Amino acid sequence: MSMEVPERYNVSTLVDDNLEAGHGDNVAIRCEDQQVTYADLYERMCRAGHALRTLGVQREQRVILAMDDSPAWPTVFLAAIRIGAVPVPVSYLDTTQDFTHFVSDSGATLVIAEASSLDRMVPALAPLERPPDLLSVNGSGDGIQDFDAVMTGESPELSPADTHRDDVAFWLFSGGSTGLPKGVVHLQHDIPCTIAGFGRDVLHIEEQDVTLSTTKLYHAYGMGNGMSFPYSVGATTVLMPGKPIAPRIFACVQRNRPTLFFSVPTLYGSLAAAPDIADTDFSSIRMCCSAAEPLVPEVLRRWKAATGHEIIDGIGSTEMLHIYCSNRPGDVHPGSSGRPVAGYELKLVDDDGELVGDGQVGHLLVKGDSALAYYWHQHNRTKSALLGDWYFTGDRYLRTEDGVYVYEGRADDMIKIGGLWASPISIEAALIEHPRVLEAAAIGVEADYTTRVKAYVVCHGEQGQIGKELTVELQTWCKSRLRHYEYPHFIEFVDELPKTTTGKIQRFKLRDFE
Repeated sequence: MSMEVPERYNVSTLVDDNLEAGHGDNVAIRCEDQQVTYADLYERMCRAGHALRTLGVQREQRVILAMDDSPAWPTVFLAAIRIGAVPVPVSYLDTTQDFTHFVSDSGATLVIAEASSLDRMVPALAPLERPPDLLSVNGSGDGIQDFDAVMTGESPELSPADTHRDDVAFWLFSGGSTGLPKGVVHLQHDIPCTIAGFGRDVLHIEEQDVTLSTTKLYHAYGMGNGMSFPYSVGATTVLMPGKPIAPRIFACVQRNRPTLFFSVPTLYGSLAAAPDIADTDFSSIRMCCSAAEPLVPEVLRRWKAATGHEIIDGIGSTEMLHIYCSNRPGDVHPGSSGRPVAGYELKLVDDDGELVGDGQVGHLLVKGDSALAYYWHQHNRTKSALLGDWYFTGDRYLRTEDGVYVYEGRADDMIKIGGLWASPISIEAALIEHPRVLEAAAIGVEADYTTRVKAYVVCHGEQGQIGKELTVELQTWCKSRLRHYEYPHFIEFVDELPKTTTGKIQRFKLRDFE
């Protein structure tokens, strides 16, 4: 399956395509009380492109977008690409330190920030020798102009820059277990590749669909869910500003009646345990999708019991832009990432780069045209990650005899006990099967001159009910479900686990506690 991309191509023309297809009156975006049609979005994008030029942004210059989900996000993102500039979306919730890194590393000439993030963005720019211009969206700060004011009066028509399909289109920053986030450089043809892959092969997205993603647009997963896929067919996306918490998500489902729902395993688990879920009507949804972390079978079971829907779990990455291996409706294998998505190839290799057989654990490599071009200012990291046509994911997988891929953990998360490897994923899955456990994370710790398993556990109910008896109960529970050396020798009960803004558990932070 492929999506033909002409040699001269600018990905902002996804919006133009909808006008040419007669979708101009279709609602592209619903956001709280706002509705934006594709014709509206086209005019906003063009006005924003002119405004960026008025502000002095030139071709190939970077523009940092620290914005929450709202119509302003796709407007500015696509406008920057339209004039041949390079938008660099980051989390508006990030820290002052990271904001400084994003701006200095990218060499951005302009920052457009959510008004609520200005208290961190302003001090982030202060130490820079040549700070970029700063504008805000969805409000303004002291002496900081709202970008909407700059757009006012600009022309609603703007031809796209004459870019090549292999020109840089945008960056995304990817965090790691150590060090500062890396700039992941993507090209104009990468979004069409993900549309032809997951959008068509798994979602089978159509004009009548309504998408709702709890993962924000600045994340590769959220960008596909809330922009690339719906815009490719003239469908509607629902944008939800603010923190994605259960009451707001349930209200959004009730009000907007999405047909495609996207979230992450941690949030699926929390939603399934929320008391209000029984009062929410999920009948409009035809598919629920998950990514970012492996979906343990117990969370899938709890979600299906609460809503009647399966969850289609898959694996993707910022470097590959979206999901490249996934389960499908009618072909769900709990505890797995399913099969390769159309347009992608996978292989598993050992430490020497040799292929491993079915049932054996190996390093996962993926090949597909949506892969990053390179890491910005990270030449050596690029060389180690891009091996010819293949991207080295850093994930450990095994493939079953019938071609299903099962996640075993990140290479740096695997636990070696007495010379034998243990997967934190298997240990966490066993713990979450216990009715008292909501979330769990397993790491290796040094004890008695050897490595042992320690589990951090978040429980249902009152913390005061937790004690030594529950520790013994959970250890016994795991011993009956895991290999003898895998059970958690130590258990610590916590109120929450450290996570990224997209809900991925940060096991390296737990290791730092030890």
